[in-house]
Amino acid sequence: MNTGQSFAVRRSERPEVWEQYAAADVPLVTQWDDGQHVGPDPGRVPTSSASMPSVVMRMLNDLDAQHGQRVLEIGTGTGWNAALLAHQLGNWNVVSVEVDSGVANQARSAISRAGLGVEVVNADGADGHPPGCPYDRVIATCGLRSIPYAWLQQCRPGAVIVAPWGSRFSNQDALVRLVVADDGRSASGRFTGPVEFMKLRSQRQTYVDHSAYVTGSVAAGDQSATTVTEAEVLGEGRFPAVQFVLGLTVPHCTRMVADKRDGARPVWFYGLTDRSWACVLFRDGEREATVWQSGPRRLWDQAESALVWWAEGGRPGHDRFGLTTTARGQRAWLDDPDNSWVVPSAQSPTQRRPHQ
Repeated sequence: MNTGQSFAVRRSERPEVWEQYAAADVPLVTQWDDGQHVGPDPGRVPTSSASMPSVVMRMLNDLDAQHGQRVLEIGTGTGWNAALLAHQLGNWNVVSVEVDSGVANQARSAISRAGLGVEVVNADGADGHPPGCPYDRVIATCGLRSIPYAWLQQCRPGAVIVAPWGSRFSNQDALVRLVVADDGRSASGRFTGPVEFMKLRSQRQTYVDHSAYVTGSVAAGDQSATTVTEAEVLGEGRFPAVQFVLGLTVPHCTRMVADKRDGARPVWFYGLTDRSWACVLFRDGEREATVWQSGPRRLWDQAESALVWWAEGGRPGHDRFGLTTTARGQRAWLDDPDNSWVVPSAQSPTQRRPHQ
């Protein structure tokens, strides 16, 4: 995992290595390219996996499901998480929804071989599973850009929903723990920490064509300068809070960080509801970065304002932010739900691949 690379291990060929990785605290990719990939080498896009055991335990701890409660799981994968829940809650108290029929069949067989009872349903998890409701808990093992309201409708008052949630600004997520209100019309709660998951298939991001935004030279944009540093924009570590915050506060925007070459790194911002774009070029050793912007929105100005707001607030981490979702949409908040603002839903225009 430290190398960021994947390689295949067949149980029949290298059983000891297979067992080593199966027991390790690493994510295990079990499907590439929606099952279309063949051969021993990694495919283009991982589309099903077994999550890191430490992340699974974090999520189950947030879920806090009790014996006898009914749980709806979105994303069966290998079936391991559903099996853990069934072992804890009792057989046939878990409904697990998996969109991929092949993955669902394999998980169903594995859970049966373990002697556990889980109802595995082959369907789109965004719809939940009305025949099995009401549920006391909902857990998603895929990343979301909006919480489907159908899940709230299938929950009891006071039910808990645990899911990886993020914005279209980047691929990163954060676990959110929502509690369904007594009237069942809303759910609200805090983020508990950063993660990154494969996305719910109906909420996947497609990728932007850079040339549709920048049709000529970047110099055609309005030029300015900023004293914001590369470190302040990108943050440090795998899950910098600044990226999460920018995703919450700069709506309908996606960002791409290009490779650094000869001490220079461009960071691109693209509007998702129009053709607005911005580029900030950071150069090692220089006190100011050059900014170019174009379109009806000044995306860098919005990002810079968000950075100032975050810094003035003491640079709060993931766990000071929260989310409230209703039939009308979703709102993010800092410290208190009364201090909230609208964040885009998954129905917003999709993200496309930028040029690097």
